[in-house]
Amino acid sequence: MISFNENTQIFQLDTKKTSYCFGVYNDGFLMHLYWGEKLPVMGEFEQYILVQTKALSPQDNGLGGWSTNVARMEYPTHGGADLRRPAFQCTFDDGSAVPRLRYAGHKITDGKAVLNGMPCVYSEDGDKVQSLEIELVDKRKDLHVFLNYSVFEDYDVITRSVRVENKGPKCKIDACLSASVDLPEGRDFDFMHLDGCWARERHPQRTPIFCGTQTVDMKNGASGHYHNPFVCFPEHNADEDHGRVYSLGLLWSGEFVGGVQMDSYDTMRVFIGVNDFGFGYTLETGETFQSPEAALIYSNNGIGGMSRLWHKLTRERICRGKFRDIERYALINNWEATYFNFTVEKLSAIADRAKDIGLDLLVLDDGWFGIRNDDHTGLGDWFVNREKLPEGLDGLASEINKRGMKFGLWFEPEMISPKGCQLYEKHPDWALHINGLEGTLGRFQLTLDLSRDDVCDYIIEAVSNILNSANIEYVKWDMNRYMTEVGSDKLPQERQCEVKYRYMLGLYRVLETLTARFPNVLFESCASGGGRFDLGMLYYMPQTWSSDDTDAVERLYIQHGTSICYPYSSMGAHVSVCPNHQVGRVTPLKMRGNVALPGQFGFELDLAKMTEEELTEAKRQVEVYKEFGEVFHRGDLYRIDDPMTSDFASMNFVSEDKKRVVLFRHVIATHPSCRFKYTKLKGLEPEAIYVCRENGKQYSGAMLMNIGIAWNHKRDYESEMFVFEKK
Repeated sequence: MISFNENTQIFQLDTKKTSYCFGVYNDGFLMHLYWGEKLPVMGEFEQYILVQTKALSPQDNGLGGWSTNVARMEYPTHGGADLRRPAFQCTFDDGSAVPRLRYAGHKITDGKAVLNGMPCVYSEDGDKVQSLEIELVDKRKDLHVFLNYSVFEDYDVITRSVRVENKGPKCKIDACLSASVDLPEGRDFDFMHLDGCWARERHPQRTPIFCGTQTVDMKNGASGHYHNPFVCFPEHNADEDHGRVYSLGLLWSGEFVGGVQMDSYDTMRVFIGVNDFGFGYTLETGETFQSPEAALIYSNNGIGGMSRLWHKLTRERICRGKFRDIERYALINNWEATYFNFTVEKLSAIADRAKDIGLDLLVLDDGWFGIRNDDHTGLGDWFVNREKLPEGLDGLASEINKRGMKFGLWFEPEMISPKGCQLYEKHPDWALHINGLEGTLGRFQLTLDLSRDDVCDYIIEAVSNILNSANIEYVKWDMNRYMTEVGSDKLPQERQCEVKYRYMLGLYRVLETLTARFPNVLFESCASGGGRFDLGMLYYMPQTWSSDDTDAVERLYIQHGTSICYPYSSMGAHVSVCPNHQVGRVTPLKMRGNVALPGQFGFELDLAKMTEEELTEAKRQVEVYKEFGEVFHRGDLYRIDDPMTSDFASMNFVSEDKKRVVLFRHVIATHPSCRFKYTKLKGLEPEAIYVCRENGKQYSGAMLMNIGIAWNHKRDYESEMFVFEKK
């Protein structure tokens, strides 16, 4: 999988279908050669990467008249002849900012080590995995930078991360990207990313790559609603099923930057890593810095082919724990049913109806602790409000368990309310703050300083005490504001630019401790909906609340965009009441159910207010979810109609054993005298015969894929599900 040719000085990293090649040139320059379809052994490489120096391009000593400014670099640094965006930049104790990193050696090992204190792609026994560590050294300053690569052959993925060890005088890291790749033919490709805002997360955006720099980033402490730590680069003509696509995803839940820079010679530098805006990390002699891990996936089977690789990797080698490989719970959350105004009686009535329709779990959302009767007070005081719950959480959990259901609970442990909070009265310095500045409130709360060990220890013990107090089998972990006035009393002045990075390490320590301490609890992450939907959080929690917007039509857009990188097994998706609480739209219960069914399914409404007819439909949906959850969550997804560009949304799932196929199709808007619609399925075996459960008819795979299923749709919000079983 990983080879090094001593004669040509070329490293070749091979997965099942791809190759990634770079080499050592002349004076220790690390040059990128190739990333794409699998190759035989690479030959001499000078012709592939070196472009003769043009006017005004400075020449590099050791390159014999060539310039790194027009060559394809493997890990570019600041201050030399390469004038493009660097992957690494630092400032030394003498004020200079020109690292001279050169190749000093490498080692190839079987398997892959985990990153200490950070999420990463992991391997299991039987996996075909090898790792490569390249050592780059600045001999003047005794600074050592280690580029770490791991090849997962069967997953067609390569991971990259960077470790910096300072053996010389003090220096400050100003930028340290996890991955940077220089690729040719930039004008033939597009830049695609996922952006949005609260209640409108992860909408795909695609634009041609132009000469200059195109980036997405977050500067508010988290991966964010506005942009997602995932970028990809499809050819202009690439669609769901055809064309080359390069992609990079970051296993990180904090600030990031990702994008592409194209030079005048059509070389595109694609990159991803921790955002260098406002960032700095001081290394004393003997200290180490570790970058987050990036995963790199290439596909020549279009955007859909790329997505399926990401889905498999995320499900099997990023998500962990008991709930990775089993079907999870169909649940009811009380939030949109009661908000803060719940009683044991109200919750018991909801549970009665939930049990009747086959739901597994009732989740008590915000308002059960401290003096929390609205969103102005109480965050941080993780003790039970006995006025609302006289018998405590144990009493409520027992009531729910008597009905044969499990009990879950909402937390927002990273936040604190300045008003009505005992913890804040005792420890106001535990909130992120800058002395002398008034803190900005978000949702009437501040952010706790998780760069501090004492704050992390408090959260671990406070949450543990609650989870030990009752039979709690699910946790919804929320985060409802971003960071402002970022400062910490625990760090000296020169290290304040490390707070956001250290905060994320603190959060990961909290999550690692709690998920290990409570392995039978299903944790779901949430950040005002999908504000922190990233691969880093999925390492600790196998599912994320996709969005606070539960409208069926809006969820078609959100879930379509999310599926570009993330599997449906990671998407919390619920049926809510109409008119919808976010947009006021009225859609049929059938459509709401069909949109939510492929995700981690549940209800976000008051079941006690549903009619018998509605309860019958809801029960049917739960039965469908339990029968086909394995198909949705471990099968292959094929997107058919794109809701972002048409009046339709459709997709089909093919089970792991290829024997069951489930098709969903939805009408967003219809028009008079519209054309007859045929939905052509994907991913089937052409020669196989499939029986449609809904009409009993038999179809060949070729017919379903090339002719399709006719649909004479007549009204907005029509929605259908078809099941095909291979004979």
